[in-house]
Amino acid sequence: MRLVASDIDGTILGHDGKISDRTIRAFHACRDAGVELVFVTGRPPRWLHPLEEQLGHTGRVICSNGAVVWDLEADRLVSARTLAIETVLEARRIIKGLRPAALFAAETLTGFHLEPGFIENESSELLAEFTPAPLKQTLTDDDSVVKFLAIVRDGTPDDFLAEVAPAVEHLAATTHSSPGVAMLELSLPGVNKAVTLAEYAGALGIDAADVVAFGDMPNDIEMLRWAGHGYAMASGHPEAIRAAGQQAPHFDDDGVAQVLEARLAALGVQFS
Repeated sequence: MRLVASDIDGTILGHDGKISDRTIRAFHACRDAGVELVFVTGRPPRWLHPLEEQLGHTGRVICSNGAVVWDLEADRLVSARTLAIETVLEARRIIKGLRPAALFAAETLTGFHLEPGFIENESSELLAEFTPAPLKQTLTDDDSVVKFLAIVRDGTPDDFLAEVAPAVEHLAATTHSSPGVAMLELSLPGVNKAVTLAEYAGALGIDAADVVAFGDMPNDIEMLRWAGHGYAMASGHPEAIRAAGQQAPHFDDDGVAQVLEARLAALGVQFS
């Protein structure tokens, strides 16, 4: 175990926005033992504060499902893989043809663009920061889209994914990370968490066989398959569980911490 790669939401972070004390201790013990840590998330860079505030993490983070690498300490972009604006608008047209009620948003390197109605909660912090408007009006050639989002209010995310993914596969890679809301996340074709994690590990001279990865949703599948030791959360999506070689206990039981404690103990590391 030379590198631990972990998803955030549903894996180490709960709906209350908290990382458990036990999980924090386990990550600190890994770091103290010389094990590299990297977090691999669908979140954009602006939503990484739990890592800084609760874990004290200052390293690089793989964001937006592999489309972005962000340096937390320097607070700067390291690299990005982006969708062209015309690609985004064409994908929107195709999805709209399949599901006329679909609404859309685009995560860019400089902000967030969302259509009216994309967010139902009028008290959302996003609505306080970004004004809804048609994407054709707000996206410009200067924008670099790292993640394109599509949402519908009926059906399941799995059914929405099954319908949309094959229709836009020539334009974008499609996945989802929501347990209940039918929202899809589209990135540049060939971009996923595994691709960027493999590059990150390779730059450190670490092979997949020495990587322990944790995740819980379809956007983690490629990463869990790539890592030499991929653990899906017992509380995770059935497809993620099938894809992983191993299973971590339920999120509510500090599953990631349990696995790390056992693996550190096997290496002779003792901690309280």
